[in-house]
Amino acid sequence: MGELILVRHGETEWSRSRRHTGLTDVPLTPHGEEQARALRGALKDRSIVRTLVSPAQRARRTAELAGLPVDETDPDLWEWDYGGYEGISTAEIRKDRPGWFLWDDGVIPGDADHPGETVERVGARADAVLARVGPLLADGDVALVAHGHYLRVLTARWLGLEPALGRLFALATGTLSALGTEHDRPVISAWNVPAP
Repeated sequence: MGELILVRHGETEWSRSRRHTGLTDVPLTPHGEEQARALRGALKDRSIVRTLVSPAQRARRTAELAGLPVDETDPDLWEWDYGGYEGISTAEIRKDRPGWFLWDDGVIPGDADHPGETVERVGARADAVLARVGPLLADGDVALVAHGHYLRVLTARWLGLEPALGRLFALATGTLSALGTEHDRPVISAWNVPAP
């Protein structure tokens, strides 16, 4: 059985400034492009049978620069919709909501383009992706190129955990992770590995 290869997109201006970047389609920075290119070496020896990518340009560009063919753009791979917190950092949010924590407190509704989403809804999208790609793993590795919070939720669901327990898995930009099995049980094979 293959592994699920998780690729978090490279750095963007908003990720660098720690702003919540859900549905806003921001490009990679030059450093983010370097991060993506550097992933090529770690991916070249993998037997990847399919690559699914978030519709965001930062994910698609990361896949291209990392040498992954974009077999499918999957809207279920979009980042968490942060609603009214889109483009705002945790530090800024905490000025009005001291102690606010995304994983416990969620988001507030935003405008029509950013209505907001619960962690359970993100978990349901992750479950849908896992159900679709699961059968493909019989033929080799499957790569998912997406976003930090989303991939953390997906990892929690892979392990059979509640979506909010994605908070346990810190994930930097431009990194690789792998989800596999051991004795037919889901495991994390590698986590948050930067390019060599």
